Amino acid sequence: MTTTQELRDERSTGPAATTPGTSGTPGASGREFLSWTTLAMMTTASVANLRPAPSMALYGLAAVFLYLLPAVVFLLPTALVSAELASGWTGGVYRWVSEGLSKPLGFLAVWCQFAMTIAYYPSLLAYVASTFAYVVDPRLAGNGLYVAVVIVVVYWAGVLVSTRGTKAVAGIARLGLIAGTLVPGAVLVALGLVFLGQGNPSAAPMDTGHILPPWTGLASLVLIVNNFLSYAGMEMNGVHVSSLRDPGRQYPRSVFAATGLVLLIFILPALAISWVMPGEDLSLTAGVMQAFQGFFDHFHVGWLTKVVGVLLVAAALGGMLTWLSGPSRGLLMISRQEGYLPPVLQRLNKHGVQRNILVAQGALTTVIALLYAFVPDVSSAYWIFSVVTTQIYLVVYLLMFAAAVRLRKSRPDHPRGFRVPALRLVAGVGFAASAAALCIGFVPPEQFGGGPLWRYLLIVGGGLLTLGFLAPLAFLKFRKPHWATAGREETTPVD
Repeated sequence: MTTTQELRDERSTGPAATTPGTSGTPGASGREFLSWTTLAMMTTASVANLRPAPSMALYGLAAVFLYLLPAVVFLLPTALVSAELASGWTGGVYRWVSEGLSKPLGFLAVWCQFAMTIAYYPSLLAYVASTFAYVVDPRLAGNGLYVAVVIVVVYWAGVLVSTRGTKAVAGIARLGLIAGTLVPGAVLVALGLVFLGQGNPSAAPMDTGHILPPWTGLASLVLIVNNFLSYAGMEMNGVHVSSLRDPGRQYPRSVFAATGLVLLIFILPALAISWVMPGEDLSLTAGVMQAFQGFFDHFHVGWLTKVVGVLLVAAALGGMLTWLSGPSRGLLMISRQEGYLPPVLQRLNKHGVQRNILVAQGALTTVIALLYAFVPDVSSAYWIFSVVTTQIYLVVYLLMFAAAVRLRKSRPDHPRGFRVPALRLVAGVGFAASAAALCIGFVPPEQFGGGPLWRYLLIVGGGLLTLGFLAPLAFLKFRKPHWATAGREETTPVD
């Protein structure tokens, strides 16, 4: 996704531009450097969370394999390739794809970064709704109408906060990471180890015969696709590569360290959930809370379930507020430069926030959220929207990998702070993995085989086609020359 940092970098003068306000050791020129450990922690914070744990807990010990595979073929290629691009071209994915392929494809890339959030917020807030249900009434976790209402109310409350340009959002997000992700994750794993140490049997088999997932056809691998979205965002911190003293050595070191931390945060809580929750009873939206309730009830401290629920909700909401304006802000800036959006969508409110884009995004999010009220199984709806989100975001990575190879060939002498060894191989693996994940996403997982195939394909394929391709093509086809002029003239908030 486009971040605030990327937007600042877009206005910088070149690959050596520094990141203001970062902590590190001042160099002789007065600029401050990031340590590779600091960058590793920043990357970990931007990627890791507890939300995907229930979907992988279904596989028990095989979750280790299902996390490691996409980490090798997707996570590492994404981080390495984005580092080379960021160290040579500022401005994020739009600049990379525009320079490597074309400006229209650059717009497609930044559009998909924005459009994926339209499907992402319903799935994220469904998790929030199911988690909060354990604070008020656990029976609500599977109630589609309740989930739909929470999504709509919380999303529009987030829009209201964002349009006021609050400065507290970043602080809320940082606090949420610690209080709502790291602490609950550590507690979950610790309780799981104590649970097993007391001699209690694991709900999922933990023997060597279950290291690999059972093969029952393509449907048995569909959950891997969700892990691609779990790792999405690794490219964000590539913009900081020029802030390292020795990018060629330190960036790979930070990437491998962050990868290890991310895997620990993803894998260990998933295993802990599988120890206490049988797969057939596990909800993909409320699975984390189910595990906490199971552990706390076992240790006779059930009241702590509500406390953890509040912490997890706070973390998710902090993350939502952080991401709410980022992608839309990036789309706004590119559209003002090139005239991709009509003037009405380029307008700012008195706080300098792209209110009209957020409102348009919210209208579509509301329509999608209401589908939860009509889908019998909340877990099925959550999974479908997660797949739509992943499909749209994978388009960004396909374009990014292709642009990297093209730029290495067409502009080999362009200064880069970091060069990926064997770029064609690394980018090729990432491209192939992304394309394979895109195809696998159209195969319904065996856990949700009750519904008709056409409905699943219609939602997933229709979501990808409409949000990912038809909408940006319409803007490109019908844009007018004065759209860019209006954006350049309107440099201050107007309403």
